[in-house]
Amino acid sequence: METQQYEIVTVGTGEGSKFLAWTLGKQGKRVAAIERKYIGGSCPNIACLPSKNVIHSAKVASYFRRSEEFGISKEGFRIDMSAVRDRKRKMVRDLVDIHVANFKASGVELIMGSAKFTGPKTLEVSLNEGGTRVIRGEKIVIGIGTHATVADIPGLRGSNPLTHIDVLELSYVPRHLIVLGGGYIGLELAQAMRRFGSSVTIVDRNARLASREDEDVSLGLTQLCNDEGIQLVMNATVSQVEGVSGHSVKLHVRQGDSKSVIEGTDLLVAAGRTPNTDGLGLDVAGVELTEQGYIKVNERLETTAADVWAIGECAGSPQFTHIAFDDFRIIRDNLAGGNRVTTGRQVPFCLFTDPELARIGLNETEAKASGTPYRLAKIPMAADLRTRTLSETRGFMKALIDTKSDRILGFTVFGVDGGEIMGAVQIAMIAGLPYTALREAVLTHPTLLEGLVVLFSAVPPK
Repeated sequence: METQQYEIVTVGTGEGSKFLAWTLGKQGKRVAAIERKYIGGSCPNIACLPSKNVIHSAKVASYFRRSEEFGISKEGFRIDMSAVRDRKRKMVRDLVDIHVANFKASGVELIMGSAKFTGPKTLEVSLNEGGTRVIRGEKIVIGIGTHATVADIPGLRGSNPLTHIDVLELSYVPRHLIVLGGGYIGLELAQAMRRFGSSVTIVDRNARLASREDEDVSLGLTQLCNDEGIQLVMNATVSQVEGVSGHSVKLHVRQGDSKSVIEGTDLLVAAGRTPNTDGLGLDVAGVELTEQGYIKVNERLETTAADVWAIGECAGSPQFTHIAFDDFRIIRDNLAGGNRVTTGRQVPFCLFTDPELARIGLNETEAKASGTPYRLAKIPMAADLRTRTLSETRGFMKALIDTKSDRILGFTVFGVDGGEIMGAVQIAMIAGLPYTALREAVLTHPTLLEGLVVLFSAVPPK
């Protein structure tokens, strides 16, 4: 079979891979992008954007339930999950169409099929439409992502549990959804499904939610779950699962010395991610893996094989689309002779519960662990007057300030539109502005950002 030659081949079309392919294609290079199923990767198809679409529908449902609080009488309403799903599907179709158009406009050849290395920089592609092609790239970029981890718990796989992909495709509201895992995905979808009308129980192995965050964050999220009527089963180990998700499931749980059985109708697994590295033939390509199964890379995202890079989650990068996009910039610039690295970059994040949790830089837990001295400013979200007009006063925001200078070390917000508020602080940090620049800024009233003036006015003196 003839081997087809390309200058650049990307395996996967996720955030980093697609932008690299489009950029190099527009430069006139011969580029092929191999994609098994989801054109554009997980973000526009099954993860970030679809989940936020469904979460917003749940937010609208929550407003219906609170309507009398806003002076609006109602006679009742019902949730049509098929319509929720169809709204999400339409958005996904539109996004995929945009991606297909971008591939065509950039001159990149999009090859739909499953790839496997047969030697250094050589791939055999089993085409979705049938047949096989052999592809060789002068340079290869692997961006194959991760999938939901299904742990080796007796009965778990046989229960056919839902993943985040399946939940976003539900045409019904589960009567009682058990969520195995209280991380980002678990918390976001638990709250959304509760707002659609499900009874929801979160089962998590940690002693507290968001165990890597400060205790006040964990307390805020716990209170959020209590407010929403979500049951929490913490510090829990699942020893066995019985039944089939969608009908009836039982989780046998141990908490310390006590044992219990949790019963529900549906089960969602949201307890970690596993890299999609199996079956890719990476060993014959000279690409080594870490002990956790991620592709081993250096700070330039170079693998152990010459002229082969890995990008995004499969390379062990923090599991955020915006980090995968930065991975693209690193490889793009280094291919052009630069020397960009992954070390030392900012890693902002936002948990899209309602209210949102967002952070940039150090939190108190990390500062204490590293012995970094700081001054703390903290205010309740109710001190931000815009939250009172919205009836969204839950939460707080806080900032860590250096003790010897006025440098902002970190910022955490648990409040309405927290991700947007964090962005303003992050830009100040990028610019190297002292906290006093935000404290003295003339910010529009009444906006959520105006709360930053209140926050930074609360910084203790040096």
